Amino acid sequence: MPNLPDDLHTRAPWRGDTRRLLLARGLRAFGDGFVSLLLPAYLLELGWTPFQVGLVATATLLGSGLLTLAAGLLGQRLGHRRLLLAATALMVATGLGVASLSSFWPLMLVAFVGTLNPSGGDTSVFLPAEHALLAQGAQGKARTAAFARYSLVGSLSAAVGALAAALPALLARHGELAPRTTLQGMFLLYALLGLVVAFLYRGLRTPAGDGPQAGQPAGLGPSRRRVYLLSALFSLDAFGGGFVVQSLLALWLYQRFGLSLEAAASIFFWTGVLTACSYLVAARIADRIGLVRTMVYTHLPSSLCLIALPFCTGLGWAIGLLLVRSALSQMDVPTRSSYVMAIVTPAERSAAASVTAVPRSLAATASPALAGYLLGVSSFGWPLVVGGALKIVYDLLLLAMFRRVHPPEELRE
Repeated sequence: MPNLPDDLHTRAPWRGDTRRLLLARGLRAFGDGFVSLLLPAYLLELGWTPFQVGLVATATLLGSGLLTLAAGLLGQRLGHRRLLLAATALMVATGLGVASLSSFWPLMLVAFVGTLNPSGGDTSVFLPAEHALLAQGAQGKARTAAFARYSLVGSLSAAVGALAAALPALLARHGELAPRTTLQGMFLLYALLGLVVAFLYRGLRTPAGDGPQAGQPAGLGPSRRRVYLLSALFSLDAFGGGFVVQSLLALWLYQRFGLSLEAAASIFFWTGVLTACSYLVAARIADRIGLVRTMVYTHLPSSLCLIALPFCTGLGWAIGLLLVRSALSQMDVPTRSSYVMAIVTPAERSAAASVTAVPRSLAATASPALAGYLLGVSSFGWPLVVGGALKIVYDLLLLAMFRRVHPPEELRE
């Protein structure tokens, strides 16, 4: 593991509660990694259309947004550990529901109220509490490094999860099992992961309100205007990202190049590895040029790669652009989280995490359905072009509006 800033080790030693949070993050990301690839394959196996697959992705993002908002606003009042345990119970129920249901409307209901994540990332009900607890133990540059470690664990685990998505096809081929049976088994594994994560959360010793948040009212205060403006910008980025969630990107590869599930699992494993490595690089770049510039200057070229993807005439070129994009597109994840935690007061952190995350999820609810419709009409890849263009607009607006709003550690330099 690359060396991290010294103050990270003095302020946030990786043991106790923080270690449990990182391990839980890794297990959840592993489950999200294979679910994001297997969900469209499973729904197609059930006889669903690409448009219906897009509707399920929309339902998951909409439900996740509403739950995340509630978790952020109530986290400090009800207790972060209690909310995390409730979320794991929902994760278990989600895995069991998907594995046992096959009709459209029941599965749509599970998608709406459950924890399915079609994006392969982490926009979920777990996010506000985990971010607030993580930020309590690290300040200044240590905070960015802590979120880089958090993102690294999640991305590497999601990459391994994507690789595990090849298991159903292998079991069906060599174990003489029906494809639907093997896919259902993976969703049962997802439920089992929820039980293990619940065990980890039960051991947390950090109750709501510990540290700098103690005795403070819940919700946003003096940072409200900044948070709302960031939320609007993040919503634009998420709306563009909804056109290219991992499930639909995999669907496009299936349609355009006839890619097998095993090949897709391998590709998304390596894209996940590159994304994971980029998090630690992002922390070092941010030390030199600042958080906002790091977000924008790495995001712009990744969006150009996205726009170029549909114009690839061969699978090799498409894979190459996907790999380049993966090395750049997610550098804004730890820097964005660190930036939001830095420009608000400690008492506002839980609410700020949800208020900036929820609009991202809600804004992305319509675009997967639109992307599914576009993919049903043409295999060219119009969702990739639209998504990339919207992300470029977001980058330019973020730089224009927040280039002079610096976190405390940048002001001291």
